[in-house]
Amino acid sequence: MRKICLITGASTGIGAATARLAAVEGYDLALTYRSEAAAMAKVAEACEAAGAQVLVCQADVAQPSDIEALYEAIDDRFGRLDALVNNAGIVDQAVKVTALTHDRLRRMFDVNVIGAMLVAKEAVIRMQRQGTGGSLVNISSAAARLGSANQYVDYAASKAAIDIFTKGLADEVALDNIRVNAVRPGLIETDIHAKGGEPGRAQRLAPMVPMQRTGSATEVARAVLYLLSDAASYVTGTTLDVTGGR
Repeated sequence: MRKICLITGASTGIGAATARLAAVEGYDLALTYRSEAAAMAKVAEACEAAGAQVLVCQADVAQPSDIEALYEAIDDRFGRLDALVNNAGIVDQAVKVTALTHDRLRRMFDVNVIGAMLVAKEAVIRMQRQGTGGSLVNISSAAARLGSANQYVDYAASKAAIDIFTKGLADEVALDNIRVNAVRPGLIETDIHAKGGEPGRAQRLAPMVPMQRTGSATEVARAVLYLLSDAASYVTGTTLDVTGGR
């Protein structure tokens, strides 16, 4: 029987790469997107071609009502949930802390922290009710330990919150056979840099990486799928860097 995996923010980048790889590795999928419907449709088509049943839901994780509707759709379609990749997240234009606004901070933390926590909460409720365990992977960032001074300190702070949430939740649900881990991507070639106003950022900073190159979304996806899998059955409460050594 194919396991059911929810991946939030699956239309592009790391979420899309994870969806494609999960389909190949035998998961049926619930995939969310917020605004990029055409890109989401292409990802869903590729996953179905790989043999997966796919449920696509438009959802803004900053809206509790969207999260509620998402899980109702999963319950109706699949009736269970075995895995979650908590990937949906945002960045903003590069600014110093002195230029941050309340509206920007609210949106950043509503999506990257509060939304992720509420999505995880609903996944855990279902996994506990099923009684067969499960696996959650939160997508953090190397920014959580680097700080992103002069650029994205608010984003870095939101991802640091995800790191400690990962540890706390992992300890809380370990006896339910639910594993909770995180992946910290480094300089990965995705469109998140363009969304932050610096499309060439990854290539510009690549010389700072010990491996002297950027990473790919697929390389991050492979780490995510490892943590979801039974190969990581004794791994919980940890955060795996996929950063080329940076």
